[in-house]
Amino acid sequence: MVVDDRLIRALYSEHGTALESYALGMTNGDLGRAQDAVQEVLLRAWRHPESLDPQRGSTRGWLLRTLRNVLIDEWRARSVRPETITDQPPETGVADGVDAALQAWLVAEAVSHLTPPHQDVIRECFFDGRSVAEAAARLGVPAGTVKSRTHYALRALRAALVEMGVTP
Repeated sequence: MVVDDRLIRALYSEHGTALESYALGMTNGDLGRAQDAVQEVLLRAWRHPESLDPQRGSTRGWLLRTLRNVLIDEWRARSVRPETITDQPPETGVADGVDAALQAWLVAEAVSHLTPPHQDVIRECFFDGRSVAEAAARLGVPAGTVKSRTHYALRALRAALVEMGVTP
């Protein structure tokens, strides 16, 4: 049996109201859970079209039985791992500076792979926070040269970081 979107739409059109009503009853009126369960049943019907063969029994019976099983499985999963409701956000970790130190180490290592002129512009513009004009004056090169070196230095820095295994 070939299953396409039309069959699933037809199943929902013919049985959707009954499925949602049954699911609402089993979920104590939780519309979101009921709709999710109905969607799961229709997905299973799409994956196993042989189950919908009229010679194997009633299509609606299969859909309702599968819906019941989906909701029981969900209930069992929730009872094993109950949902915890709290007004406290989860812990985000300890601000001990380790991440910043590792990041600084990685960047310093990557910068060491650059050519000396590229290292100079990175140091002047990013580490020391100088403007392009200030960096040009300190390095004794035109401002345009600082701009182009900065551009190529950043490209090379990115390539060095990728080579070191740091993903962008």
